[in-house]
This record gives sequence, C-alpha cells and structure tokens, in this order.
Amino acid sequence: MIEVINLVKEFDNLNVLNGVDLTIKDGEKIAIIGPSGCGKSTFLRCLNCLEDPTSGQIIVDGVDIADMNVDINIQRQKIGMVFQQFNLFNNKTILENITLAPVLLKKATKEEATKKAYELLEAIGLKDKADVYPSTLSGGQKQRVAIVRALAMEPKVLLFDEPTSALDPEMVKEVLDLIKEVANKNITMIIVTHEMGFAKEVADTVCFMDQGKIIEKGTPTEVFDHPKNARLVSFLSKVL
Repeated sequence: MIEVINLVKEFDNLNVLNGVDLTIKDGEKIAIIGPSGCGKSTFLRCLNCLEDPTSGQIIVDGVDIADMNVDINIQRQKIGMVFQQFNLFNNKTILENITLAPVLLKKATKEEATKKAYELLEAIGLKDKADVYPSTLSGGQKQRVAIVRALAMEPKVLLFDEPTSALDPEMVKEVLDLIKEVANKNITMIIVTHEMGFAKEVADTVCFMDQGKIIEKGTPTEVFDHPKNARLVSFLSKVL
C-alpha cells in the first residue's frame, strides 16, 4: 500500500527526517510513538503532501507522491488526515464541513454527500448538531466531526496526528473509542500518539521514532514488553 524509502526532510540546516524507511500493508494499523521533536508529525505531513520531502520516495498505490511531477491534489484524495487542532471551517456548519470536499471534488452530488454526512453524524451521536457551527461544540465533539469529515472522502489511508493532544482528559475516551471503531474497518491507518495504552490496543505495528529515524518497530507486544533499543527502553520508562 505505502512504501517509504530513505525519506529525508530538512528545514534550513535542521535535519528533521533522517532517512525513514517503512512499508505499510493495505489495511494495516500503524502507531508511531516517540519523544516530542523526533519528526513524527513531519513524517505524517510528508505522507499527505503537506510538506515536500528533501529527498526520498513515498510510493502510494504504485505512485511516488514525492515526485514533483505528480498531481498531488489527485493523490491527496486517497489520504485523509485528522489534525491535533481539528481544523474545521468555523464559518461553515458541521454539515457543510463534512460535505464540502466530496461535492467540490465531484466525488458525490450534494444530495449524496448530505445523506452520507447525516449517516456518519448519526453513527457518532451528533446528528442533532448538523446545522450548528464548530464554535458551539466541545473539543471532543469537534475532533469526532473532524474524523467523520475525513471518512466522508472514503480515503484509502487515514492519518491521525496526535488526535487527543488538544483535548481535556475527560474528552479523550470518546475520541479514542471512535478511532477504535474506524480501526475495525478495512482502512489503512497511521496514528501518531502519546496514548501508549491505545497504541498497544489498536495497532498491528508500533514504530518508535527518535532523531528523525524509525529506530525500532514490531508488534505492540514486542515494542512495549520486549524493547531492544536502549533509547526505547529509556523512553518507555518515562511514559508507562
């Protein structure tokens, strides 16, 4: 599904990604953990073409989206992203937030997109919020809408950039529960998270990043219960 080969990203003289290699299978759930500043979010932004890699390849469905000649707008339609800060359009209703992209990109008619949006909102218990604006919602509600908005595009890959980091602690569970429901669908997911218990429960593969590289990966049991790398052992001792 996705093949990342020797991915490098530099900002001026700062080397943020230092040769990342990762193979992601269709339908696989990947959790990426690691200390702040290790390159996790930059890696996700490269996968979604929000950052241009300095060098390396990102092959999605046989297309290298790091190639400057590729139409990234077409490729980006395959990849949904859920941000830390929700990134909802505050001047549009919840319904408009969800239907805007599918209609604009002609993936659905307005009627089809509206029907789908109501179905998705009903599934997360927010159908009654369809005509309100994001400012009236709690943080947890906003993030659940952001997840539904990404799902409305029917992406092949869904990226989550620390989806609970901006939430009050009591709102974290409702968002994590929704992500767990999404994980049961046949959709490839890459989740950057500080929630170690969640990573252990949901992920097929856990990747530990440090200093711009993936320095250990394996099943949740291998990474959390039998870590090999000394830096990973130190990191887990502080967060578990």
